Amino acid sequence: MHQVSRRLIAGFVSMLPVVAAAQVVPVEDFARHVEVQEVALSPDGRNVAMTVPADDGNETQLLIVPLDGTGKTQTLRFGKRQHVTDIVWTSPTRVVVSRANMEPLRAQPVSQGELVGTDIDGKNQQILFAYIPDDGVVGGRRKDQGWAEIAHLVESEPGIAMVDFTAWRTRHDDEFQPTTIFRVDTSTGERRQIEFSEEAATFQFDSRARARLRIVLRPGMQKPDLFYRPKPTDTGWTAVPASLAGRSMNLKYVADDDTAYALISDKGEPAQLYRISLASGTRTKLAGRDDIDIAGLFYSGHRGAPFGVYYNAAAPTIQYLDPSSEWAKLHAGLMKAFPGELVAMYDFSRDNNKVLFQTHSDRSPGGYYVFDRKAGKVQLINEVEPWIKPERMASVTPVSFKTRDGLTLHGFYTPPAGAKGPQAMVVIPHGGPHQAYDTWTYDSDVQFLASRGYAVLQVNFRGSAGRGDTFEFAGYRQWGGTMMDDIADGVRWAIDSKLADPDRICTYGASFGGYAALMNPIRYPELYRCAIGSIGVYDLALMKKVGDARGSEAGRDYLDQALGTDPAELAANSPSLHADKIKVPVMLFQGGVDRRVPMEQFDAMVAGFRKAGVKVDTMVVKGEGHGFLKPENRVEVYRRIETFLNQNIGPGAGTASANAAK
Repeated sequence: MHQVSRRLIAGFVSMLPVVAAAQVVPVEDFARHVEVQEVALSPDGRNVAMTVPADDGNETQLLIVPLDGTGKTQTLRFGKRQHVTDIVWTSPTRVVVSRANMEPLRAQPVSQGELVGTDIDGKNQQILFAYIPDDGVVGGRRKDQGWAEIAHLVESEPGIAMVDFTAWRTRHDDEFQPTTIFRVDTSTGERRQIEFSEEAATFQFDSRARARLRIVLRPGMQKPDLFYRPKPTDTGWTAVPASLAGRSMNLKYVADDDTAYALISDKGEPAQLYRISLASGTRTKLAGRDDIDIAGLFYSGHRGAPFGVYYNAAAPTIQYLDPSSEWAKLHAGLMKAFPGELVAMYDFSRDNNKVLFQTHSDRSPGGYYVFDRKAGKVQLINEVEPWIKPERMASVTPVSFKTRDGLTLHGFYTPPAGAKGPQAMVVIPHGGPHQAYDTWTYDSDVQFLASRGYAVLQVNFRGSAGRGDTFEFAGYRQWGGTMMDDIADGVRWAIDSKLADPDRICTYGASFGGYAALMNPIRYPELYRCAIGSIGVYDLALMKKVGDARGSEAGRDYLDQALGTDPAELAANSPSLHADKIKVPVMLFQGGVDRRVPMEQFDAMVAGFRKAGVKVDTMVVKGEGHGFLKPENRVEVYRRIETFLNQNIGPGAGTASANAAK
């Protein structure tokens, strides 16, 4: 178990300036798991709960840490090799977590829809929602065939929570997935049905735990159905009028029986923040940009109204709704105290004296802190990766450029520390590709490559999230088309801007990024000297036959919308069927038990290269899935990438590889 730091900081932390690293950062530093994954502050401000991975990464434990430093840290386990996430304090002495599976691509636990409650001393552990099969001797107590998550807490009754429970499909072709809202006593497990929707839905609540908005979910590009209750005494549901929202609406805060704050998009444009009247169906815009979404809100303490918003799909930006408010001033003070970092205040004691906040930057994974407003002191809870030294990392620069058809795209350029002029560059398309986008943050892949002397370009191409539905849907059926054009336009911009050496450019990505890493050299062979694909999709028709995305009607509908249904179109945009067009060295990585992108995709790409008589370097790791979880495997991947890049775009490689490509 990692040792958790608990110390008071006499003053605020100041960051060291960027300096060139005297030594190369060990590859192991980029492959290690984080020391802490999640932190939550207790309602009375006395404790924090934090999820911490065990040393081998095969289990996530819950730590209860007293903030006064006098009590004993409680280490709670929820089963051998079990992971947990989504910490919720339902009372000062009761915590609920979700059982989780480890998502290897990000090395983070992801909820599997089962809820467990526990007292902070580890006693009275209670399975609240789960499907527990009979073991042949004893029948499982819970038979919840569905997905549960806490939707809202009942402020006036500690320990009581509103739980959103959406049923699983009982057959492969069964799309009946009703959603039920239960009022749950998280200490006893007693539950009572409060709301019901025949279709999968999200319910949103007012400050008195009354459901006021119901969003019926639709797959892909389909518009969700919005229903609301204009008055708190209403029992039926009314369609949300166009005067409130045209396409999407999410209640972020309900101040009283009528006034609410909501993120709204009418026609697929980036969502804007409005103050709305539920009863009259009117709204007033408070914040928003035309080009990118509001990424999140800052709140005025416990159950307080929003005081600001932030944007992160381009250069990170903060907008205060009222800069003179005490909470805006507090946030601005913390930002000044942590120069070069972003500060997010996201948990508060009920008396608003204790504030839990998180910091991070492009060069730092950041840390978790608690600010005592009365004492005027900051307490470090834990750094996320304390071995990462920001002064040894490279700075990430937000960039923008115009595409060939005049659209402004945003992205990030990271040169090696101290580098000037055109650099050997690696282009990293993000995964997803939809519902995902790159941001100004610490990224181990980016920093590893920069530490080895390579610049990195990341482009938020059409199809990425963060800029509204219209921008995201513009990437549908364009995986091998406009999305590849956008990436190529970004590369040409970097060359024209004297940021990239045109003879020393490689592309590398994972998942969809692996697809793009091979498809871009097919479409634009003149731009690249090598390509690296990891857990990538290489055959679009095959994606509809194997992999977990096709396991539901919603998933199959998404694939049809995102990829198209024309066999000729799918074939034209499948790298495995055009391996003969790739004229540069290629390296492929694959997890042997990947369920999202199974081995069949890797096999198809390798078969394509063999048919074309092209040599390819490969690494397949048994037991790894959609991303490599074990640090030793991550180290080996990084080492192989470093060797591969040095051979193809490293110092002295430019002339030889350029001549070979001609």
